[in-house]
Amino acid sequence: MERGTGLSAEKKRPIGRGGAARTLATPSSKPPPQSDPVSTSRMSARQSRSLRLIMLPLLIVALWQLAAEFQLYNTVLLPPPERVATAAWSLLLSGELIRHLVDSLRRIAVANLVAFVTAVPLGILMGRYRPFEDFMDGFLNIIRPIPPLAWIPLAILWFGLGEKSVVFITLISAFFALLINTIAGVRSVDKSLPRAALTLGASQRDVIRDIIVPATLPHIFTGLRIALGVSWMSIVAAELIAASSGLGYMISYYREVLRSDLILVGMLSIGLIGFAMDRGLVWLEGRLLPWRTRLEM
Repeated sequence: MERGTGLSAEKKRPIGRGGAARTLATPSSKPPPQSDPVSTSRMSARQSRSLRLIMLPLLIVALWQLAAEFQLYNTVLLPPPERVATAAWSLLLSGELIRHLVDSLRRIAVANLVAFVTAVPLGILMGRYRPFEDFMDGFLNIIRPIPPLAWIPLAILWFGLGEKSVVFITLISAFFALLINTIAGVRSVDKSLPRAALTLGASQRDVIRDIIVPATLPHIFTGLRIALGVSWMSIVAAELIAASSGLGYMISYYREVLRSDLILVGMLSIGLIGFAMDRGLVWLEGRLLPWRTRLEM
C-alpha cells in the first residue's frame, strides 16, 4: 500500500521505457558553510600580533608630537613627526627618496647575494671537515675582527669612489654573519645521522645535500637576518664617504645643510625598509621550513 503524497514527501515520476519507474528526489538544502575554528584562531593570533607590533611605535610618535606641541625641547634639532611626514612626502613627490632608496637596496642585494654564494658553501665545508676548518680558521679569524669601516680607505684605493667600494664594504659585513651561523648550524647536526647514512651506502655528497643542508637551513636564515642588519649599518657609513647616492649619502648631504627633518626621513626609511626585509625573511622561513616552530607566550 502506497503512502499518501504531500508537500514533504519525495516526488516520484516514471521515466524510461516499458513503464519502468525510477525515483527522483528533490535535492535537500545544503547547510550553510561553517568557519574553520583553527583558521579563525590563527587569523586572530596574527591580528593580535600585528597590533602588538605597532602599539609601541605609535605610542612613541604620539608622545613625540605632544612634547613638540608643548615646546618641551628644541624642535629645530628634533622636528615633530608632522614636519617629518611633510618632508617625507615632498621627497617622495620629487622622486629623490625613491632614487636613493633604490641605489642602497641594489648595493645591499648584490653584496648579500655574493656573501650567500660564498659564505654558505664555505661554512658547510668548514663545519663538516675539521682539517679544512683548521686550515681556514687562522686567516678568517684575523680578518673577522677588523671593522668594515676600517676597509674604507683600502676600498677607495682599490675600487675608487662609487658602487664597487660600497658593495665591497657591505659584503665584508654580510659575509662573516652568514659564515659563522652556517658553521654553527653544521656543528649542531646530530652526528649519528651522517654516520647512519654513510653506513647505508650514502656518499658524502648525499649526506651534505640530504642531511647537512636541510638541518642547517634555520641557522642560515638567522645568518641572513643578521647579515641584512649589519649590511644597512655598513652601507650607510660607506655611502657617507665613498658614494654620491644612496640613503647614507642623503643623510650626510642634509646634515651639511642643517635639514634635520630630512635626516630623520632617511633614518626612518632605513628602519622601515630593514623591518620589512626582516619580516619577509621570517615569512619565507615559515614557508620553506614549516617544521620549525616557536613557542608562543
